[in-house]
Order: sequence, then structure tokens, then C-alpha cells
Amino acid sequence: MAHATATKDDPRTREAALTIPVYGQLPFVPERASGCDIFTRDGRRILDLYGGHAVAALGYGHPRLVAAIQEQSGKLLFQSNAVALDIRADAAERLTRVAPAGLDRVFFVNSGAEANENALRMALKVTGRRKVLAITHGFHGRTAAAGAVTWKSDAWYTFPQKPFEVDFIPRDDVAAAHDMIDDETAAVIFEPVQGVAGAYDLSLEFAEALRAATAAAGALLIADEVQSGMGRCGHFFAVQAFNVVPDIVTSAKALGGGIPCGAVLCSEETAGHFGAGALGTTFGGGPIAAAAISATIDGILAEHLLVNVREREAQIREQCVVGPVSKIQGMGLLLGLVCDRPATEVRDALLEHDILTGTSADPEVLRILAPLVLQEGQVARLAEVLASIAPATN
Repeated sequence: MAHATATKDDPRTREAALTIPVYGQLPFVPERASGCDIFTRDGRRILDLYGGHAVAALGYGHPRLVAAIQEQSGKLLFQSNAVALDIRADAAERLTRVAPAGLDRVFFVNSGAEANENALRMALKVTGRRKVLAITHGFHGRTAAAGAVTWKSDAWYTFPQKPFEVDFIPRDDVAAAHDMIDDETAAVIFEPVQGVAGAYDLSLEFAEALRAATAAAGALLIADEVQSGMGRCGHFFAVQAFNVVPDIVTSAKALGGGIPCGAVLCSEETAGHFGAGALGTTFGGGPIAAAAISATIDGILAEHLLVNVREREAQIREQCVVGPVSKIQGMGLLLGLVCDRPATEVRDALLEHDILTGTSADPEVLRILAPLVLQEGQVARLAEVLASIAPATN
């Protein structure tokens, strides 16, 4: 079948003619970006408070990250895990150094979904059990195992059956956590801050209950920090704010600052169950990804971005409950602005003023996933525009 002819200079039309139309795309075409700003083909300068789905940790065009990628590309573009690499060892050392205490082993992969797939597989192997518990409203990916533990995934799951038994603990229900986690449970997987659900931060008591109940039952606790990790919540990993140490932590999105990569972090005890051939990936831990991981971690530390994230969160909470925003949930720069109308309407109004935000699975929650380099003046601009949007009248 012949493809429809696309216009020569419009990437939206060209993509629509050649790709599977599964994405709802915004009405602008980025041409370049710097810091937190996107410059479009038609001359707009858009303040990006969505960070490419929480990916652009250091913003766009960060000199440390760009230089690391360029330098490594010239030295060694790719080699597989069949050989050891200094750059991979460097990335592993840096990542385990900033991880929760006791998570001293890392398995590099390519994405968040792949990280969660491997974490779940590891839990089944370590425990020899067949049941996994997740949390209502959570999102963990669209692949077979990750999709199986994603709330309400039946609408798109498609696979004829799930690879293990799955049940969902009502979020923040401490009693249910203790009741449901038992000696048949292989693992509990949770997001400390539920990103897709609207940046909903789980309670400290609930996180502590998950840790206590899994430890008592001999089950593994998996923290999905694909969206909440790498400094986004004002700590390298959100569980560090809870003072809860899981058995496994997964990471991706901001991990490489824009280069596709992911990681599974675990304890020495968990790692001891796996030997040659037990896990595998072609591109995970490749030299470009490893260089990007090291540069991203170094940038967060050198520029004190964890402090900046906490300061910008405080500023947003103080200044941005205005106009259509009634309250704010979440942590760090993984925030949900609860609106008095559909969040899509607020997103579109902000975009008319050249401010990019995101929506969520909660139709009333607007998500802020800004780069960690967000500046005070940029938050003030968001507050000013929000204030210009009249609150809904009852």
C-alpha cells in the first residue's frame, strides 16, 4: 500500500503519514532548546516546565552533558557488555554512591519499562513466588510485566494473560498493606510519588508499612523511581525523603539527562542470586549512556541542584496556588497542580502564554516536571500567568 504524500517542510504532517498515530502531539515544532527554554520553528520561546516527560534533568544544551557525549562519541561510540568499560564502571560507581544505603549493585538497561521488567523478574527468581502486589493508580510501563502491575492497564494490555498473579493495594491504606502482603507475595512495587497519577505523593506511614510488611513476609520491596528519581524530588531518590530503603530501585528518564538509559539497583544479597546469562541487554550500559549518566550525576552535585529543587518547590507552593489552582501535591519538581477545571484547559491557556506543562491521568491535575535547573524568575512567570487565568465560578 502506498503511503500518503507528506508536505516537505512540516514534520507533523510527515510523521502522521509514516508513523503509527498513537501520540497526541502539541501544536508546535521545537527547533532547538537551551536551559528550560524551547525555541520553535515559528519563532516562539516556550518555557518548558514538563522537561520531555521528566527527562531533561540538566535542562537543554547543558555544557557538561554535551561535552561528555561528544567526547565519548569520539572515543568509543559503542561496545556491548561482552567487554568491561571504564566509562561503565564510572557510571556504576557514581550511581551506587548516591543511591539509598545498601543498594550497591547495578544492572544497566535502556528504559524505565525495561528496568521494571527486570526488577519484577528478579523478585520472582529470588523468592520463588508468583504473586506481585502494586498500588492503585500506579504506572510502571507498557511492556508485559510492567504493564501487568499498572493500574487499569486492562484497557490496553492486549497480552492474553499476565505473567504472574497481580493484585493492587489501595494507596495509603496501611491496614490493607499489612493484610495483603503475605508469604505468597514475591514483591510489592510502588512509586513514592505517583507521576502519571498526577504527582500524588504517598504518605510516610504507607511507605513505612510497605517496608515493614514486605520484610516480615520475606517479599521484596521495589521502588519505581523512573519518574521520581535522579534529583527530581529534592533527593537523588524519593525514598531517601521517606528514610525507607527498598530491596530494589529502578531508574530511567532523567538518569541520562536525555540519552535513553535505565538502571536496576539492588543489594549485594539480591545480586547474589544472579550469575552469567541470568540477565541481559544489548544496549544497556553502552558507553554513550554511561557517559551521560556520569555527567548528569556530576552536574546535579556540582551545581547543588537538589537544593535548587527544594527551593523551587517551596516557591511554587507559595506563589502558584492562584487562578485555577486550588492546591499542590507531590514533591520537589514532580508536582501536581490541582485545578478547578479540566487540566487540559489550564495547560492550553498556559501554552498560549508560551509556558509548557503536562496533564495526568487525573483530569483535574496539571503536572510540573521542570528541569532541575529551573530558576526563581521562571517560577514567578508561571505564577503571574496562572494568576491571570480567572478562577472558575460556581
